Amino acid sequence: MENTVIFKERPVLNEPVLIEGLPGVGNVGKIAADHLAEELNAVKFAEIYSKHFPPQVTLDEDCVARLACNELYYVKNVNGRDLVLLLGDFQGMSPEGQFELADEIMNIAVTMNVTKIFTLGGYGTGNVVESPRVLGAVSSISLKPELEEHGVVFVPGEPSAGIAGASGLMLGMSRLKEIDAVCLMGETSGYFVDPKSSAVLLKVLTDILGIEVDMKELDERSQQVDEFTSKIKEIAEGQSKEQMRYIG
Repeated sequence: MENTVIFKERPVLNEPVLIEGLPGVGNVGKIAADHLAEELNAVKFAEIYSKHFPPQVTLDEDCVARLACNELYYVKNVNGRDLVLLLGDFQGMSPEGQFELADEIMNIAVTMNVTKIFTLGGYGTGNVVESPRVLGAVSSISLKPELEEHGVVFVPGEPSAGIAGASGLMLGMSRLKEIDAVCLMGETSGYFVDPKSSAVLLKVLTDILGIEVDMKELDERSQQVDEFTSKIKEIAEGQSKEQMRYIG
């Protein structure tokens, strides 16, 4: 099997914005994009299958098998904007697969006259982040001023290891396709799934796009993360005090 794109529909969209939200560090981008698609009642129009996805199927609540794939959704006229969303549970398992899949998506973007791309991901800090920032990277320096107005932070040389996977490749390939692109990365420890960072990231993205979505569910999940991290801190502080008593 090579890359196979099955179109269930070929929507006619007006200069759409493409948003990528595949799994990554803390699943920050995936959670944000999935929530956006759900709240906007996005319509699936294509499935992407590839030999570069894991050799497995997933089962739904009725135990019906589904081959690993990525999916494309669209939303028409959200405050004057048409959107295309790239969602899924997997990325390519090899560098070759990552490049091939990113190239496939970029070619679809060109045929659909996509005018801007936002890739979403997590920025792993290795530490629990109480107030996540949203870091940015762009395909052109001309894109930075508007993003900075919306609170996106640009740190020279960060991420120091670069941006891996679909988020980085689509950002880089966008220059070859002459499409403006932005990568937004929510700060996260990288140790667990982080809906709190996703909520911060999605609020920045929707602010940039000038659209509104209900954030209640994501905010509730964020609160759960706060409670979880508070308990971890209490345990860690308790262990530290116990060790100090032992040493004394």
